[in-house]
Amino acid sequence: MTAAEREPDRADSAWYVYGIVPADVETAAGVRGVDGREVRVVRHGDVAALVSEIDPKVRLGRPDDLLAHERLLDDAAVDAPVLPLRFGAVMTTEQAVVDDLLAPNHQGFADALANLEGRVEYVVKGRFDERAVLAEVVRENAEAARLRERIRDRPEAESHQDRVRLGELVYQEIEARRQAATERLVQDLSPYCVASAVRDPTHHLDAVHAAFLVEDARRPEFEEAVATAVRKWEGRAELRLLGPLAPWDFVVTPG
Repeated sequence: MTAAEREPDRADSAWYVYGIVPADVETAAGVRGVDGREVRVVRHGDVAALVSEIDPKVRLGRPDDLLAHERLLDDAAVDAPVLPLRFGAVMTTEQAVVDDLLAPNHQGFADALANLEGRVEYVVKGRFDERAVLAEVVRENAEAARLRERIRDRPEAESHQDRVRLGELVYQEIEARRQAATERLVQDLSPYCVASAVRDPTHHLDAVHAAFLVEDARRPEFEEAVATAVRKWEGRAELRLLGPLAPWDFVVTPG
């Protein structure tokens, strides 16, 4: 993009930055980002930023804006390496994107993009079947089984302490099962990925929540390995595979 092709920077505009890509990336016509704004490419040397010109008076942060930010970068990652920036990165002018972001970080960005070439992220998320895991806890934990019997058909007020203790035991047992299940899944999938990262659970019944960096050539093998895990976990937990995605868990960028 030449200077003649750019719109002049104006005091009533700002520039939202989604992420960093190789300089030869082009955006498809009509691609939209936050607040429905058109996405453009600002280049410097071998690297570039995906940006949108936005109204600085418009407050960002709606769920639709966050989804647009993530969707844009996930879509871009299918065709080229991407370094995603955190949601909400805004710069004052288009020239500032070059002077304050791309130029001072040029070599670091270029090296990170080269390291991600031909690689994408997948996320595997699983949630225990509540009835199955509770039955498992009662079957395998003698104290939980005793407490379950003691509170059966007793008024809640009368059995309050036992119910609290049973809840604590169940929480601890699910935590232990989550850790074991995560370790096992990461071990099973490690032959098909170059890196993995365990995410924090988002629900008390989460069985696993982990990200994997996978080479394009090994994507079919990785997806088949996940399908095998889905069958293995059937009846105990439901697994979902998300991806390919931008490498959210495997890069750290300014923003």
